[in-house]
Amino acid sequence: MSIQDWIKNEVDTNDVVLFMKGTPNFPQCGFSGQVIQILDYIGAPYKGINVLEDDELRQGIKDFTNWPTIPQLYVKGEFVGGCDIIREMFQNQELQGLLSDKGVDLQKSA
Repeated sequence: MSIQDWIKNEVDTNDVVLFMKGTPNFPQCGFSGQVIQILDYIGAPYKGINVLEDDELRQGIKDFTNWPTIPQLYVKGEFVGGCDIIREMFQNQELQGLLSDKGVDLQKSA
């Protein structure tokens, strides 16, 4: 399976996928950390994929979307954006609306 096929499979089989530097528990860059904080705050279930573990994946995800930076967030197979876009969408309540519209159940914490 090529890296592009692997990425497509991950994006298609998981409702919310974050390609990031590091892991959700230990982000390796501030931008990835910001997106994790936003997703955790709104209670979005997601799969974090560490691009630092594989150089082919790190370049492959950039080629997959023709987007030069990481992190990259996908919802229901659709590329949403990187840190700046996610932060702006969150501040405007658009991210929460997008997730709800796509049928992603947000787990509000008590």
